[in-house]
Amino acid sequence: MMPIIRALGLFAITAVAEIIGCYLPYFWLRKSGSVWLLIPGALSLGLFSWLLTLHPAAAGRVYAAYGGVYITVAMVWLWQVEDIPPTRWDLTGVAFALIGVAVIMAGAWRS
Repeated sequence: MMPIIRALGLFAITAVAEIIGCYLPYFWLRKSGSVWLLIPGALSLGLFSWLLTLHPAAAGRVYAAYGGVYITVAMVWLWQVEDIPPTRWDLTGVAFALIGVAVIMAGAWRS
């Protein structure tokens, strides 16, 4: 059970790094933020890439499972950072994505 919890936690941290790395340039371009936001944005994307390498499973499987966790973290970001509450459609999509993560991870640990 601990490897699954560790993997999900690592996925969540990875998703936050990716979202920050993409949000900061967006904030600079669309919200008149400082050009200096590009530096932590680039560092965050570098961190994101490195974090993906820490998983022991095959890269394609890691990316597929990570995608579902990314969707979940993105919806939390939308709600907590952008102050837009998720709709029931958003939550339904998150549920489907997490079911996909569970199926992929269950298969990965059984093979």
